[in-house]
Amino acid sequence: MSSALKTPLKSKTSSTTEKGYERANDIVQAARELFASDGYAGLSMRRVATLVGVSLSNVQHYYKSKDMLVEALLLDSLNQFQDKIDSITASMAGASRVEQFMATVDMFLEELGRPVVRGMFFEFWALATRNIFASTLMERMQARERKAIFNLIHGLSPTISDGEYMIRAALIVAQIEGLMLFRVRNRPKRPELEGLEQAARQAVLRLAMQP
Repeated sequence: MSSALKTPLKSKTSSTTEKGYERANDIVQAARELFASDGYAGLSMRRVATLVGVSLSNVQHYYKSKDMLVEALLLDSLNQFQDKIDSITASMAGASRVEQFMATVDMFLEELGRPVVRGMFFEFWALATRNIFASTLMERMQARERKAIFNLIHGLSPTISDGEYMIRAALIVAQIEGLMLFRVRNRPKRPELEGLEQAARQAVLRLAMQP
């Protein structure tokens, strides 16, 4: 189970068993499905309880409010991304840093192409424009994304300063996330955009290496 789920639960006065962690994980996954498909307005603790097959009080035992549940699902998603990055780094220990970076870019593109992940991020973006809580969560999310990319590309070119690399990390995050706009459900495919993803890969590689 993701540490994003275990950390807040460990602060509870009562001990939480492994079975309890599994139940908390089931609750978060159900919340993710509802949030991605029906948005913040369509997400309710009662609907989550019904989807998981537990009582409302059981859900509230782990997450006292809808906002706490939303925070947990976002942090869990970020930790899943970080776990995938760590796995790539470990499995490609003998590869160059450029190869590790591009494998990570490909992972992000694949994950952000998944309907549930894409729907969840779209909902967070929309909510962040009118909700301070969501805006704060979004900033935390993007800060972690920028840091992860910065760590991957930092030092690939000795002529690029730390500050410039941080800016470039932000631009890379923006380009990768921006591709989701062209993957909207039911949007017709445009022949002239068939090479868009490959062009984006080349663009982020230039940002990572060229002075």
